[in-house]
Amino acid sequence: MTIERPILEARNLQVLRGGVPVLAIPELTINERQVLSLIGPNGAGKSTLLLALTCLIQPSMGNIFFRGQRITSHHDAFSYRRKLAMVFQEPLLFDTTVFENVAAGLKIRGMKKHEYCHAVEKSLDRFGISHLTSRSAVKLSGGEAQRTSLARAFALEPEIIFLDEPFSSLDPPTRSSLIDDLERILRETKTTAVITTHDQMEAMRLSDQIAVMDRGKILQTGIPSEIMNNPVDECVAAFVGMETALAGDVIRSYDGSFIVSVSGREVEAVGTAAPGDSVICFVRPENVTITTGGSGDATSARNRFPGKITRVTPAGLFHKIHLDCGFPLVAYITNISVENLSLVPGKDVTASFKATGVHVIKK
Repeated sequence: MTIERPILEARNLQVLRGGVPVLAIPELTINERQVLSLIGPNGAGKSTLLLALTCLIQPSMGNIFFRGQRITSHHDAFSYRRKLAMVFQEPLLFDTTVFENVAAGLKIRGMKKHEYCHAVEKSLDRFGISHLTSRSAVKLSGGEAQRTSLARAFALEPEIIFLDEPFSSLDPPTRSSLIDDLERILRETKTTAVITTHDQMEAMRLSDQIAVMDRGKILQTGIPSEIMNNPVDECVAAFVGMETALAGDVIRSYDGSFIVSVSGREVEAVGTAAPGDSVICFVRPENVTITTGGSGDATSARNRFPGKITRVTPAGLFHKIHLDCGFPLVAYITNISVENLSLVPGKDVTASFKATGVHVIKK
């Protein structure tokens, strides 16, 4: 098993604006070949952190290390920036051909045409835009322009690539196609990448690690499944889609599980807690099953509650079902199941979820 080494580290990084801290990162380590997504709501500090890591803004305090060497001077920063590439939300293209745009960074670095032609052609092919070689950049669609921007960045063969909300302005089909290609290319090239996004599913698809940010701080860092299923606090839980948050008190505990009293109902969770502990139980909506009549009797879920549908909201490939089970509960149900079960507001149903599907945070 290969152990990847740190390529970029930030320690005690702080950015002030008007004397007010807008970024405070005690420690962040990015390993070689790792794809790290910085996720969080608008204004969380994701782009500020990206600009600080690329030395495009000067931190108020703290240090950045590239391959173990501290960046201490403008000369260090300049040498470091030559080893990275950056892609912004809006493609910043020159008013010339696609080929010339993709070649721009290589030309700036002093390469002759016979040296950079192969690199440009290879990068154009990777992003499926070889047929656009001679087209003017001003005549490109949004997706074509962003592919050109990405091709230009990868043509440099950077040691790290930074991407700041690169898909947010694209329509869903274009966005999905480009994410597919970027995921493939990152794996093929083994390029270290740092991506900012507020889209948790985008982060899940692309990342080896996710860092959740809010108000200039990193709240939690971990592999995608850990972030999505075991958030450290209410803020992270809310951002990663745990739409049901149930406050209660532990009333009984067993070997490996315990019971929480929530609005007079008993919710079982797996883990360790003592009677009297005040906790919050989080349940992901995709872990909730809805049944009608007696059809839920065969379920193995330990938590089963009668309830009434209060709202049904279409959400693309599924419907979001809001329930009143004596406490509010949210479920994601496929469109075909909504139709087959006639799930409409006012209908009485049974909601169930497994004890293993309950994530508990102590208050």
